[in-house]
Amino acid sequence: MLYCSYELGEEEEEQIACLAEDGNIYNELEQSLAPEIYGHEDIKKALLLLLVGAPHRKLKDGMKIRGDLHVCLMGDPGVAKSQLLKHIINVAPRGVYTSGKGSSGVGLTAAVQKDPVTNEMVLEGGALVLADMVICAIDEFDKMDESD
Repeated sequence: MLYCSYELGEEEEEQIACLAEDGNIYNELEQSLAPEIYGHEDIKKALLLLLVGAPHRKLKDGMKIRGDLHVCLMGDPGVAKSQLLKHIINVAPRGVYTSGKGSSGVGLTAAVQKDPVTNEMVLEGGALVLADMVICAIDEFDKMDESD
């Protein structure tokens, strides 16, 4: 769960209360998500749920289960899957977007790169590590090598 120190102003609290009373907030949020993309209401609602996340569960024996949500968008070329993913990443704080064409299994978890200042090789976190507890959008998953 992300924590932030942002405090709502009185005017913002009134706006939120007004939206909550409306009863149509779910549909309004869906319409505001990637408004340049026509249709796909159900997909946009699923992506909204992805943004909100799911609660963590704690079992009776004390074991914690992360409440991660996973979404797989599949469809014909040109139906705005990539645009929706890119829009979600812009909305999500610290969201990470990567393409399956340019990613390997190792690149998703860690990458060895040359430090531009020291010229030494350093280990940097990959897309999944950088997006821990947030959203990692992997586009063109089918283009990744099967061994990855």
